[in-house]
Amino acid sequence: MEYRRITALADPLFRQVHQLLSEVFPPEEVLEYSLWKEPLEDPGIRVFAAVHEGTVVGTTEYRYYADWNVAMTDFTIIGREGLGIGRFLAHNRLKDLHKLAGDNNCELLGMFAEIYDPYRVAYDFGGIKPMDPFVRREVLSHLGYRRIDIPYVHPSWQGDGEAVSGLDLCFMPVSEELERIAAPLVADFLTRYYAVLSDKPEAWTSMISQLRSMDSVALLPL
Repeated sequence: MEYRRITALADPLFRQVHQLLSEVFPPEEVLEYSLWKEPLEDPGIRVFAAVHEGTVVGTTEYRYYADWNVAMTDFTIIGREGLGIGRFLAHNRLKDLHKLAGDNNCELLGMFAEIYDPYRVAYDFGGIKPMDPFVRREVLSHLGYRRIDIPYVHPSWQGDGEAVSGLDLCFMPVSEELERIAAPLVADFLTRYYAVLSDKPEAWTSMISQLRSMDSVALLPL
């Protein structure tokens, strides 16, 4: 299996990547195909495909923020059972992030992720069993992700200003001893991450204001 980076909309692998996104996630979580041109060309956004016998069987997107020494996992998709794709993507992603942190003369602090909570909201998506929201949540818990103790919403990726709920903002600390995370870091990260969306819901703005009024927030079991 190959770990292939995609940096252009014209890359034939991206059509398969976007198809996987559309099959797995609800529409409000998927950026329209043509709008991917700039993100793919952005050197700070890393989109990789797991390619098996010429076919995209999995994909992941993530970012590394050198000034904060943290990363964000945008998505991880397994497109076929029985190939060890989840482990392959997680291993290669972390290896790449540790290299980026090393080039920054740092040790990676950890990685953010938005994780669906199927215990609160009934999600009718996922496709194959490894992508079932219950399975995904448990796997991410095993990887070390913890829930940031805030009521979480995010702006819809459809750009309509709607608040999307039913997810938790989580953080996977490299050090298992880390029990809290600086609230201003979380607020700064979310503000930059969603800067591309001009229309923000009031619920999101209030959440950011609440974070900025706090010193730190707890990392709870997922």
